[in-house]
Amino acid sequence: MNSVKIENVNIKWLGHSGFLLEGDGKKVYIDPFEISEEPAFDDKADILLITHEHFDHCSPEDIRKVRRSDSTTLIPENCSLEFRGDARRVAEGDTLADGLEIKGTRIEVVPAYNLNKTYHPRGFGVGYIVELGGIRIYHAGDCDFFPEMKSIKADIALLPIGGTYTMDEEEAASAAAVISPKIVIPMHYGRSGRKDGNPEKFKTLVHGKNPDINVIILDS
Repeated sequence: MNSVKIENVNIKWLGHSGFLLEGDGKKVYIDPFEISEEPAFDDKADILLITHEHFDHCSPEDIRKVRRSDSTTLIPENCSLEFRGDARRVAEGDTLADGLEIKGTRIEVVPAYNLNKTYHPRGFGVGYIVELGGIRIYHAGDCDFFPEMKSIKADIALLPIGGTYTMDEEEAASAAAVISPKIVIPMHYGRSGRKDGNPEKFKTLVHGKNPDINVIILDS
């Protein structure tokens, strides 16, 4: 199972940190990477969200596959790549209070950074909270368990568990417990040839901290 329907919203894991969120008649892609087949025109992005410019999150080849000429793309302020069409640069905090209204979809831009690593310094990338069908979906981007997560309010959290560049399973479970969403979906693991996060271990750790959180493990 690579997708799940939660009330009026469908969430599809594209692998790694890539997701397709569908609701309110909108298709929102986040960090598409290694997309095997180009979607049909009607299945391409109304909105495309990029968390940071590392190749496995901001892949020009995959972005071309999912974008339409009328897609709206949000990219971090300091991203060095240039985008054609409706591309808007964002940074943490500048839209946190009121949210962006993109094609009728509310989006909040939140921090995403490492604490004791140099891979993702603060300000390099962002996370997003997307509201679809009355549901708040938080995509954490590449990050550790940082203090501002205590203020994140979300019904669904998409959290990295890979370790090395992001939180590992234990840190991500602690993040889930603090955010306390109804549902959490692990990401940023499972790439071919890499030893990284274990989603079953993550699920066990989350339930040990808060058994009321439903952990859904998707296949890419």
